[in-house]
Amino acid sequence: MIATSNNISEEISNNGFAIIENIYTEEEVLQIINAIEEADSFNPTFRRSTDLFAIRQFFKEVPKAVATVFNKKLTDLTAEFFGNDFFVVKSIYFDKPAASNWFVSYHQDLTISVDTKLAVHGFGPWTVKQDQFAVQPPLKILEDNFTIRIHLDDTDENNGALKVVPQSHCKGIYRPETIDWTTEKENICQVKRGGIMIMRPLLLHSSGRTVNNKKRRVIHIECSSSELPTGLNWSEFLLIN
Repeated sequence: MIATSNNISEEISNNGFAIIENIYTEEEVLQIINAIEEADSFNPTFRRSTDLFAIRQFFKEVPKAVATVFNKKLTDLTAEFFGNDFFVVKSIYFDKPAASNWFVSYHQDLTISVDTKLAVHGFGPWTVKQDQFAVQPPLKILEDNFTIRIHLDDTDENNGALKVVPQSHCKGIYRPETIDWTTEKENICQVKRGGIMIMRPLLLHSSGRTVNNKKRRVIHIECSSSELPTGLNWSEFLLIN
């Protein structure tokens, strides 16, 4: 379902996600793609394989993309529905190539990225990926955070569009193995090039393999307004308003 300016807040609150078209012009999409192609891909935050090309800490590695990504349409929209107190705490670029057979099973985004490992009440378990620390925070932080997914290609069920379980973000920690498909519904999130999807981290989501030989390039941005306990800092921090 494509959200309009009148029901974005309702869609996110009720279903856990909203799709908004035409946030970026074709020129702006090309500007972002060009900035990515000009970046130094030998840095350790770049990951390349047959099925995946990813850039962690995207805005740090591709600073030329920042101004275009946070254009007036996006910043006006996020300010209207989330206020001006939030900031970027994680940014990743994913390129699912045309021949990819990579898929992701149903899950919630239960961790945040921080700069160090520290024993803090309510935070855990911990993981480390490419020298970056991730930890599961208290549920309230995850409930308040939101994610923006910027689509640089038309995306549907044939090239890895997200599949989601609407309203699953309202059920706390929801283990995929306990999904009751007799009552739950699956929604395929088709997003056109230049559009975005906004979602809550606790929304159950997955993505399938590419079967139509078309690329699926997405910039994944996690935002928060939460202060972390003393000694613990977000691994990324970018004010955008």
